[in-house]
Amino acid sequence: MTNSSFTLHDSAKDPTTEIWFAEPPGFTALPLDALLPEPESPGADLLRTALAPFLDAAPDDVIRQQFIAQFAKGQQLLGALREVGTVHFSVGLHRDDIADSDRGSDQPLLSFFTLSWRNTSTAPRAVTAARAVTSDQGHTRIEYLELSCGPATLSETVLTPSADSGLSQAPLVQIHAHLPHPDCKRLVVLMLSTTAVACREQYREILQQIAETVSFDNPLAQAEDEGPLP
Repeated sequence: MTNSSFTLHDSAKDPTTEIWFAEPPGFTALPLDALLPEPESPGADLLRTALAPFLDAAPDDVIRQQFIAQFAKGQQLLGALREVGTVHFSVGLHRDDIADSDRGSDQPLLSFFTLSWRNTSTAPRAVTAARAVTSDQGHTRIEYLELSCGPATLSETVLTPSADSGLSQAPLVQIHAHLPHPDCKRLVVLMLSTTAVACREQYREILQQIAETVSFDNPLAQAEDEGPLP
């Protein structure tokens, strides 16, 4: 049996926490609350203080204004995600060590991981998991799983921006894991997105590994009840 080490986030001990999970190395979580504070709040003051060194380091006003504009766009995107139930957002950066990758070996690969809550109609958890991938969103490569936290489905979608969107035309692979909550009224959607289509199998494995760590019961409390190992 191998030993695994984990770094606990402060939220793991928050009494309001409803879900626990672990991310593998290579992912950096963005603090959504800190990046999206209420106007004129103490959090807004902290954010301005944190950004001040970056603004002061800008060589001129043009670069400074460009930084502010890009940061504001990032806030808009994060705000849109939070409005649809996203409570966790991480940026993944990994080395491409797949020999047949269309990006070439040893190149950095970018991905985004989100965890979102969705309300559902009351139904058995297995039914909810199945319904989540039978919508009109084009889910493919559907797999039904029985995890320690309950039934789940794993699936994929591929998006390509329209030609007039101004975005890169590279296809975006989105790998989804749908995990119904034990209350049978909502589910958690884990999603890993990347343009590294050639590495989709590896990213699918990563998302499944994350899904396998999900718990709707506090694992820290269980460990405390069991006491120290003999």
